[in-house]
Amino acid sequence: MTDQPAAESTTLIELDLWGDLTCPYSWIAKRRVEAAVAAFERPHDVSVRLRSFELHPDVPVGGQVPVDEHLSMQHGDAGAGRLLNAKASEVAQADDLVFDWDRAVRANTFDAHRLCALAGEMGGPALRSAAVERFHAAHFTEGLAIDDHEVLQRLAAECGLDERRVSAVLASETYAEHVRADEEQARSMGVTATPFVVANGYAAVSGAHPVEDYLALLRGVATQTV
Repeated sequence: MTDQPAAESTTLIELDLWGDLTCPYSWIAKRRVEAAVAAFERPHDVSVRLRSFELHPDVPVGGQVPVDEHLSMQHGDAGAGRLLNAKASEVAQADDLVFDWDRAVRANTFDAHRLCALAGEMGGPALRSAAVERFHAAHFTEGLAIDDHEVLQRLAAECGLDERRVSAVLASETYAEHVRADEEQARSMGVTATPFVVANGYAAVSGAHPVEDYLALLRGVATQTV
């Protein structure tokens, strides 16, 4: 897998965060995990690995279907989408994240996840994090279809990814095995929803929790590694 610390790393705590790029709570959890690491007494002892997971792998590419309409169809309730989105917006207020649900459209995230894997190979965790942030923002605040290859090409370039490599990835199945391996590992642990955080392979937290909870997780795991 990409984004793993080198063998000589002094990392004591490895946090694996599974998320989907069109899941609002995955973006919230990413921001809160990062805040927890920054507040931790030994932030340099923590490595965060962003992992891929598709909540809706069967979503067709394209169509420009509004997210609230998509969710309503899934739940069989015409108002379900707006209620769910309003709740996510309420939760995200503390994180200064703004979701423009009037613009957000349903998207298949497989290719975007593949580009995140490319980013991890090209620039390590920092570049992968930047790619994840860019795709989240494009989906939630700009109303861009992050399963459109032209959109993905532009967004990836904005993150600093090599344009020729991005084109080659999108024209092939490159990094598909990375995404599927992440998903298989998550499923082997019983994961069916995102976000999902695992610390050092055994301490798990599901859902988007307050920063204090992730900080407590770090401190608890730290006591077991000393």
